[in-house]
Amino acid sequence: MNSSTSSLAAYTNHGERVSTRIVFLITGIVMSAWAPLVPLVKARTGLDDGGLGLLLLGFGIGSIVAMPFAGYLTARFGCRPVIICSTIALCSVLPMLSHLTWLPGLTLAVLGFGASMGMLDCAINIQSIIVEKNSGETLQSGFHGLYSVGGIAGAGAMTAMLSLGLDPLLSILCLVAIILAALYKAAPGLLTYGTERDGPLLAIPRGIVLLLGSLCFIVFLTEGAMLDWSAVFLASQRAMEPSYAGLGYASFAAAMTLGRLTGDAIVSRLGGVRVVALGGVCAAAGMLVSLVFDSWQAALLGYALVGIGCSNIVPVLFTAAGRQQRMPQRTAIPAIISMGYAGILMGPAFIGMVAHLSTLVVALGGLVFLLLFVSYAARFLKA
Repeated sequence: MNSSTSSLAAYTNHGERVSTRIVFLITGIVMSAWAPLVPLVKARTGLDDGGLGLLLLGFGIGSIVAMPFAGYLTARFGCRPVIICSTIALCSVLPMLSHLTWLPGLTLAVLGFGASMGMLDCAINIQSIIVEKNSGETLQSGFHGLYSVGGIAGAGAMTAMLSLGLDPLLSILCLVAIILAALYKAAPGLLTYGTERDGPLLAIPRGIVLLLGSLCFIVFLTEGAMLDWSAVFLASQRAMEPSYAGLGYASFAAAMTLGRLTGDAIVSRLGGVRVVALGGVCAAAGMLVSLVFDSWQAALLGYALVGIGCSNIVPVLFTAAGRQQRMPQRTAIPAIISMGYAGILMGPAFIGMVAHLSTLVVALGGLVFLLLFVSYAARFLKA
């Protein structure tokens, strides 16, 4: 390869990296923009907690149903059209979620939002795996770090606009304009191809793919527990004022974002296997600290350790998914992400059930053993 060809390849890969970072940022913004709308939906429709829970279940159903098709479509048409179309679909649905009161229409909008998010999530991860492979460098943690940054930015921007009295629809339209501008910037560097086209549309995870999906399930289950139960634990078990109990998840999320933004250098230095092994131990230790020491300060420290420990496990698992040869990537990636989503959807409910039968401390304590299993299973990875 002559110097001009090498320079062109380096320039092309740089553009692909930048575009991949932008679409991860976009995905985080879109996902978090929905969170401030949920209480407004509840108030607008008059749903009780049970009814709202059923409505929100539509998001998970839509996501999991759509994910396998994302693998097929990226293989057939490339990552670029799938990412662009799913992002535009999300930008079309978000305004509906901000003002619809007709319950059947709102249900369809939530299903559409979940399906579009599932498609986008799969497509950007397929893009990230290909870009990382082509570069020969460790990039996954940085990509996922931008998702976390987008989550903070999207939730912060929506909360700020709503707190200033801006109409929900107008707030969403402002955010949609930013998302579409970012998508326009990212489009040239999105891949016009995807993974190999062979293999069935749907496949049962097996071998290393099943292990990777199971580990994703545990890490996402932990994240779901932090999101839904950390504030409850701080308020009920550590006597923290309910108005401040959200600091639990904030500690977790901030630590996870920091861990991911510095994660590429850490993974390059230690290797993926060690990062998963040490991350599982760190997260388990953090959960143990939050449960054993009887102060909210210790709990916040523990949640930060959980965030640091979990931060780079999923990026390493996706790198391993790109290297495995047991299943085609077009079926392996959706399968792994679907198992992760199942952890977020089922985990908090499972913890609630165990807490009802015993105590919340016992229920959250189960995560310690699951995270230690993640650490043990690291030895079977090739990352």
